[in-house]
Amino acid sequence: MKQGIHPEYRPVVFQDASADFAFLTRSTIRTSETIVWEDGETYPLARVEISSASHPFFTGKQKLVDTAGRVERFERRYSKLAREQKDAGKNS
Repeated sequence: MKQGIHPEYRPVVFQDASADFAFLTRSTIRTSETIVWEDGETYPLARVEISSASHPFFTGKQKLVDTAGRVERFERRYSKLAREQKDAGKNS
């Protein structure tokens, strides 16, 4: 291997704050934060938004986030369409 062209591969703690979950692995990620791990050593800390502890595929729990009434708009739009189609079927 050529010297000086590869990033530093070191132990890093990845922390998922939404699930209060952290794990120690090796990575080349650069971070400015550090954390004292369970073994008493200090490691670089990388914060992540989602991990296996919080992802719906792995947890089996689905979080529905209704942004700006999307569900209500969908129901209004398609219930109106269904009523119109039902009424058109009665008039035929």
